[in-house]
Amino acid sequence: MAEYNLEKQHAKGKLHAIERINALCDKGSFMEIYAGARHQCTNFGMEKKEIPYDGVITGFGTINGRKVAVYAQDFTVQGGSLGKVHGQKIAELIEKAIEIKCPVIGVNDSGGARIQEGVDALCGYGDIFMQNVRASGVIPQISIVAGPCAGGAVYSPGLTDFIFTVDKISEMYITGPKVVKQVMFMDISSEDLGGAAIHSQKSGVAHYRCQNEAECYEKVRKLLDYIPHFFGDTVPFTEKVGKTSLFGKTEPTYKYSSDKKAEELKNVLPEDNKKGYDIRNVITAVVDDDTFFEVMPEFAGNAVTGFAKIEGKSVGIVGNNPGFFGGVLNCDASDKISRFVRYCDCYNIPLLTFVDVPGFIPGPQEEQKGIIRHGAKLLYAYSEASVPKVTVITRKAYGGAYIAMCSKHLGADFVYAWPKAEIAVMGAEGAIGILYAKEMKDPANAELVEQKGQEYRDTFMTPTIAAQRDYISAVINPEETRARVVQSFKLLDGKTVSDKLCKKHGNIPL
Repeated sequence: MAEYNLEKQHAKGKLHAIERINALCDKGSFMEIYAGARHQCTNFGMEKKEIPYDGVITGFGTINGRKVAVYAQDFTVQGGSLGKVHGQKIAELIEKAIEIKCPVIGVNDSGGARIQEGVDALCGYGDIFMQNVRASGVIPQISIVAGPCAGGAVYSPGLTDFIFTVDKISEMYITGPKVVKQVMFMDISSEDLGGAAIHSQKSGVAHYRCQNEAECYEKVRKLLDYIPHFFGDTVPFTEKVGKTSLFGKTEPTYKYSSDKKAEELKNVLPEDNKKGYDIRNVITAVVDDDTFFEVMPEFAGNAVTGFAKIEGKSVGIVGNNPGFFGGVLNCDASDKISRFVRYCDCYNIPLLTFVDVPGFIPGPQEEQKGIIRHGAKLLYAYSEASVPKVTVITRKAYGGAYIAMCSKHLGADFVYAWPKAEIAVMGAEGAIGILYAKEMKDPANAELVEQKGQEYRDTFMTPTIAAQRDYISAVINPEETRARVVQSFKLLDGKTVSDKLCKKHGNIPL
């Protein structure tokens, strides 16, 4: 049994590596492996240094009764620095997790590469990166940044599926404040350079920001209840024990406040179609009670992504959010949605998309950031996804953004529109400004222009034309949404796609 220096970590306001593992895993379930591993470095007096378990604890345990692989770097042992053996331990753990089909959770708390080992340390990082890529799409990979994570070390979390950060203790950056000061003559704190808030709100690197470590580990455990634990695993059902059917199978139970939520859906849209509202109010009114678990809640607020349960079964949720920035699609929102859609498609998690989008954002700032490239990722992700896809257009669906948000044209299985949906190339004001540009120059034509604007709204901005042309499956009342979605996913259960072209892989516009 190793001797752990708990007090040294506690003095920094952090848990020790072994405490972190125990907080993640079910009580008494963790089994450590490679505890006897030691470095072979003889440079700079390293042959005299005893580094227990080479600074990283690795092993297997269970979370909510299901097996997981876990590693946690120990900052109290040589600063958690990564040498060749340290890297091999992590890489071999991931490799074994692939073989036995279970998620990998890594707790990062390290001073970086072990300088005394030179290129051998870099070899350790390379081994990890290779296994991260091999595992991608095979088993879920979750990273927890619970201390410093700098230089090459950041790319292992960057390759994983979900990154959790913790206020005041997470640090993530390519180069730290000291190097930034030397090279760029800029004074900046670790928090402002790569703290939890920076990566959850601005960079989009982190998926979750937690107030403390206890909240972090609880959220990781919760996430694992929503996602399959390996490729080919079934989409999780709610864990509650349900009634036993005539066939002797236990049916999952769920709670859905139908009357209350039907009323919420009836009243969710503002009278003024230019006013915003929170798409989360639509999402929570459609999914099972208290099951929406948002992903990246602080980044690109004009788009909402997350997992939820519908009749006890996990689905991936995407929505434009008119309550933030009008719900437009920009570079960040496109990236956020694309990444989430591809994750769900990896593990056969059905997708439910709520659309209320006025278009891709115009202007030089987003054009120069590459909105064309970023928006193309969204088109690619939805087109490539072969999982069951259901789309609900709640209000606006304009131009290229209508197509991009999982339209029938990109392979949506069922597309529903609420009666007030506006499916058009652009809004009435923009369209009239182009179609009747000459008439608008003469103030005497104001009444004519207003008349033409109303005609455009009545003729082109209703879901009727889209329904006539078979672009939407049905026009439904808001309160019917839950029932339609449930029925649609039941019909799509077991969906297969047979028209895959022969190719190595496509070239997504990264």
